[in-house]
Amino acid sequence: MENSTQFTSFMLAGYSDSGHLKYFYLIILTVLYISIVFANIVLIMVICMERSLHEPMYLFLCSLFVNELYGSTALFPALMIHLVSDAHSVSTVYCYLQIFCMYTYGSMEFCNLSVMSYDRYLAICYPLQYNVIMTPNRVCFLICVIWLYPFAKSIITLFLTIRLKLCGNVIDKVYCDNYLVVKLACSTSDTTVNNIYGLYSLVLSVVVPLITILFSYIKILTICLKSSIETRQKAFSTCTPHLASLLNFSFGCFLNLLQSRFDSPMRNVPTVLHTILSVYFLMCQPLLNPIMYGVRMTKIRQACKYILPVGLYPKT
Repeated sequence: MENSTQFTSFMLAGYSDSGHLKYFYLIILTVLYISIVFANIVLIMVICMERSLHEPMYLFLCSLFVNELYGSTALFPALMIHLVSDAHSVSTVYCYLQIFCMYTYGSMEFCNLSVMSYDRYLAICYPLQYNVIMTPNRVCFLICVIWLYPFAKSIITLFLTIRLKLCGNVIDKVYCDNYLVVKLACSTSDTTVNNIYGLYSLVLSVVVPLITILFSYIKILTICLKSSIETRQKAFSTCTPHLASLLNFSFGCFLNLLQSRFDSPMRNVPTVLHTILSVYFLMCQPLLNPIMYGVRMTKIRQACKYILPVGLYPKT
């Protein structure tokens, strides 16, 4: 039986020999990553600099954009290096760090979207009491919860994985995945705690936020059906980007879960498509959010026109 301390690295078996096409893929990834960094940093700066955007909804958006930078940075640089490299091994320390970053990113994304739905529920259903309920202190508290809870939960996940004795070091993905590392454990009895905590973590990180979002939208829909057309239009304009973001991220997480847990449905999928689907939630979401909110949210769009140089966002 081999001990995990005997492995100093993991092999990422998700990469395939794509010949000269790897340089084409590298260009695409580089452009995509630069676009993600640029779009998110621009909107973070706009929200921080424009005093009219210092409201709960936009502060939660700022938290979301910071998370997009955090999550994409955990994937893209390593992905681009391994794409053009002949060696696809990573140190155990880096692998566990990437697992930690991936898990905190996903959990923070759902938590952030959940808090944003709660904020919209208060703004639409209780407009007169909104400023009394959503005080600056409460906004700060909610943002702290969004960030600190996933970090604490992921530290426990990482600790439970590191303690395992592994009998292999090959991960069938282009990045380190906690579930696939746990599958390398020598004894299935050792992974019982991991499986139980994983289920508990899934409920708290995904199911509870989704229930909160569902509750908020049911209440919003109920109010909108009884309200004026103007109220419906306002609710629609603020909720549409949120719903699109939620559906896109949930779809990406579902694809990732399908690939990790079930091999047979993805067995006949081409390698390149298989890889794209496995990183979809970290490729599309970080770019979709800033573009969508920057275009759909009127106050952000107007602020961009006045703060950014004319060449970047021409005034109309």
